[in-house]
This record gives sequence, C-alpha cells and structure tokens, in this order.
Amino acid sequence: MSITQKKGSPSPAQALPHRIRDQLRFDILTGALPAGTPLKQDELAARFQASRIPVREALRQLETEGLVAYPLNRGAVVIRMDVDQICELLDIRIALEGYAVRAAVPNMARADLEALEALLRAYDEADSVPDRVDAIRRFHLALCAPANNTRLRRLIEEYGLNTARYTYESMSQAVGMDRPQGDHHRILEACRKQDGELAASLVQAHILETRKNLVAMHRMRQDG
Repeated sequence: MSITQKKGSPSPAQALPHRIRDQLRFDILTGALPAGTPLKQDELAARFQASRIPVREALRQLETEGLVAYPLNRGAVVIRMDVDQICELLDIRIALEGYAVRAAVPNMARADLEALEALLRAYDEADSVPDRVDAIRRFHLALCAPANNTRLRRLIEEYGLNTARYTYESMSQAVGMDRPQGDHHRILEACRKQDGELAASLVQAHILETRKNLVAMHRMRQDG
C-alpha cells in the first residue's frame, strides 16, 4: 500500500468497476441508455479506457440492482419493464419508505435536515432532467438513512433505482416540476417538526400519486 493511500480505501483497480457502474447507472436512470440498449463489453471498455474485466464486474453489479439483464444467448442489455411491473415496485416503495421514514424522523439531526434541504436546492437549480432525477433519488435515500437500517436502505435504493427512470417523466408530464417539489418541501417541513407519522404519510401519498400518474399516462398513450 502506498503512503498516500488510506488504509482500507480501494485501490484504483478496485475503484474502477464502481466508477464504471456509477456512470452506466446514471446513463440508464436518466434515459441516455434507454431500455433495450445492448451493453457491449468491447465498446464500453473503449469508452472507459479500461479492460473488459472492470466492465464485466460493473455490469454484474448493475444486474444485481435490476438495471441490466442477460437474455438467453445475448449479452447484457438495459432492462425493460412494463407498467404493471413498475407499479408493483412502487407499491413496495410505498411500504418500505413509509416504514423507514417513521423510523428515521426521530433520529434526524440538524445535519440530516440540512442535507435534505441541499438536495431540494440542487433540484431547483438543476438545468437538466438527469440532474433532477438524481437529486430526487438522493433525497428519498437521505430521508430514509437516519432509520439506521442498512438492509432496509439497500432495498429502498434498489427499488428507487428501478423506478426513477420511468416515473419522473410521467410525473413531470402530468403535473409539471412544481407539484412534486411542493410535496418534497412538505415532507421536509414535517421532518423539521419531528412528526414522523406525517412525514411518512406524505412520502407514501407522494409515491402513490406518482403511481397514479404513471398509469394515467400509459392509458392515454394507448388511447391515443
């Protein structure tokens, strides 16, 4: 281990799959890599100026997150879900995030509230859909983090990752940017008041509204 490398920190070789994973995850969630896109290892290795080994590891990690699949006799592709599958995941999010927020709010310190506020500012200041998606995804994770339950947080992150790229577009088309952000500010205010029940009910209502808008948008596309 070099003098400058901290004990326990990953080496550059160990960190490379994580950097590739994070960038591909961002591209998938924001639609830069749409559902059904093939993820060819040679092309990705050239893009990231890496060998196929870290690329392969990054794709395997994305597979465990439910963002990438390996269809029979094919390479990796960005996973495609229908509206029923997305709604099932949103139903799970309603249950998980409601439980987590109820547990989290009593543990919230000033630093937690400041972090939530900063994420809402990042959403307001974002000038692209990808940045807004990322800010709100991190807001929901930060809401649940003070529950201090690592396994629960991982489940919430997984389901949030799998729904973010589908739900933001339907929500923004249905009600615009201001309505979701208003929900987030009301949730934050309940957290400031240490009202876990209210915060949890607001989070659940927010996700349920997203689900309704997703179904409505799907129905209108079919009717159109």
